[in-house]
Amino acid sequence: MRERTCDVAVIGAGTAGLAAFRAAREGGADTVLIEAGPGGTTCARVGCMPSKLLITAGNAAHAARRAERFGIQAGPVRVDGRAVLARVRRERDHFVAGVREGVARIPHDMRIEGRARFAGPDTLAVDEHIHLRFRAAIVATGSSPAVPEPLRGLGERVLTTDTLFEIADLPISLAVLGGGAVGIELAQAMARLGVAVTLFDSGTHLASLRDPGLAEQAARIFGAEITLYLGAQVTAGEAEGDGVRLHWRDATGETRSGAFARVLSAAGRPPNLADLGLDRTGLALDDDGLPDFDPRSLLCRGANILIAGDANADRPILHEAARQGGIAGANAARLAAAGPPAIEAPRRWTNLTMVFTEPQAASVGEPYDPEDAGLVLGTVNFGDQGRARVQGENEGALRLHADRAGRLKGAEMFGPACEHLAQILAFAIEDGLTAGALLDRPFYHPTVEEGLKTALEAIVTSLEADRPGT
Repeated sequence: MRERTCDVAVIGAGTAGLAAFRAAREGGADTVLIEAGPGGTTCARVGCMPSKLLITAGNAAHAARRAERFGIQAGPVRVDGRAVLARVRRERDHFVAGVREGVARIPHDMRIEGRARFAGPDTLAVDEHIHLRFRAAIVATGSSPAVPEPLRGLGERVLTTDTLFEIADLPISLAVLGGGAVGIELAQAMARLGVAVTLFDSGTHLASLRDPGLAEQAARIFGAEITLYLGAQVTAGEAEGDGVRLHWRDATGETRSGAFARVLSAAGRPPNLADLGLDRTGLALDDDGLPDFDPRSLLCRGANILIAGDANADRPILHEAARQGGIAGANAARLAAAGPPAIEAPRRWTNLTMVFTEPQAASVGEPYDPEDAGLVLGTVNFGDQGRARVQGENEGALRLHADRAGRLKGAEMFGPACEHLAQILAFAIEDGLTAGALLDRPFYHPTVEEGLKTALEAIVTSLEADRPGT
C-alpha cells in the first residue's frame, strides 16, 4: 500500500466537498480530494436539476390543459413520456458534465479515486492502494435515499431519486411514499404528466408545512390531482405481475391494499456514514453513526475532523452545503496550520427552504410559535391578490411574523411566486430589517411580491396600536 501525507483530506466531491477543497487550498493547505463516484453532485445528478426538469414538463402539460380558462383552445394534450424523460436526462447530463469538468481540472496529484475509510484519528485507507495520513479531514460524503423495510427486496419495481430519472418511459401508475418536499414535487409532476399517482405519508402536513391552515389548503389543492392517504402507514409490499401490491393502514385504522406499476420511495436521504470507519477515530457517535459536531464551525468534538453538507444531516440544501463546505475547508486549513484555537465559527445563515410545486411552498427564518406573546403576525391571502388573479394562481396564503420591536423573524407560505417572496424575506431577515423598513421599499405594481405589503402593513398596524397613547 502506497504511503502519502497531506494537510487536509476531503472525502467526497459533491457540492460541500468541492467547496471545502477550494477553501482549504485557498487557506494554503496541501489538500487531497477523495471521490468514490459516481460524482457530479447530488443536486445536478439526482436532485435539484433533474427534478425541476420533470416538474417543468409537468407544469407545461398542466398549463396547456388549463388554457381554456383564458379563452385559448389548446386541444387535447398528449404526453410523450419517452421524450419527456429523454430531455430530463439530456439536460441533466449537461449540468453533471459541467461539474465533472471542474473536477477534471484539479491536478491528478491532488485527487484520489477510491473509497476512503478511517484507519485511525489521523489516517485514511483508500481502497487497498493508498494509506493517507492527514492533519485534518473533512467528511463530505453526501446522502443516499432510504427505502422503507416493507419495500426492500422488490428490486427495480421500487424507484428512488437515484433511479427515477433513468426509467425509459412514464409508468401507468405510481405510489409515492413520503409527502415532504421531494415526494410532493415529484408526485405532482408525475400526475400532471398523466400518471395515476397515489401518495402515502404517516403525517398530515404536506410539503413540510407547519401551519395547520396552510397544510389544510395544501391537502385540498394537491388532493385534486393526487390520491392522498395522509396519516397512513404502509405495512407491506409484494411483487404482483410487473408491478407492486402495497398494503397500508389508513388514518382510520382500516387496512387497505392496491396495485401500482411502480413505487417511488421519497422517505428521506440519510447521510453516507456507515462504511467510513468513524468508530476508529475516537469520535463519539450517536445511534445513527453521526458524530457530535459544532454546527457553526463544523468541527467534530474529539478529533481534527469536520463534517459538512448532507453528510451531517443538519441543513441538507445546496446553498447550505456550499457554505458549510467553505467553512469546513477554511477551518481544516487553520487546524492543519495552527490547531483548534485557530478555527472560526461563523454565524448561521437565515434558514430558507422551498418546495417547487404549484402552488409553491416555502419557509424562511424562525418558525412561528402561536404561544409566544412576543411575536406579531401578519398575513396575506392570495385568493384576491391582483397579480395572482391575473395569472389564475390565486390560491394559498402567507404568514409573516416579527418581534415586538418590529424586526422580521420568519415566515411560512403556500402560494404563487413563493420562491421570490421567500428570497426577499430571507435577505430582509439577514439584514435585521423591521416590517416598517421593508415596507418602505419599492414594490412594483402589479406583482405577486406586492402582496407582501399586506402582511407587512398588518404587522406595522398591530405594533402601532399597541404603543402607549394610541
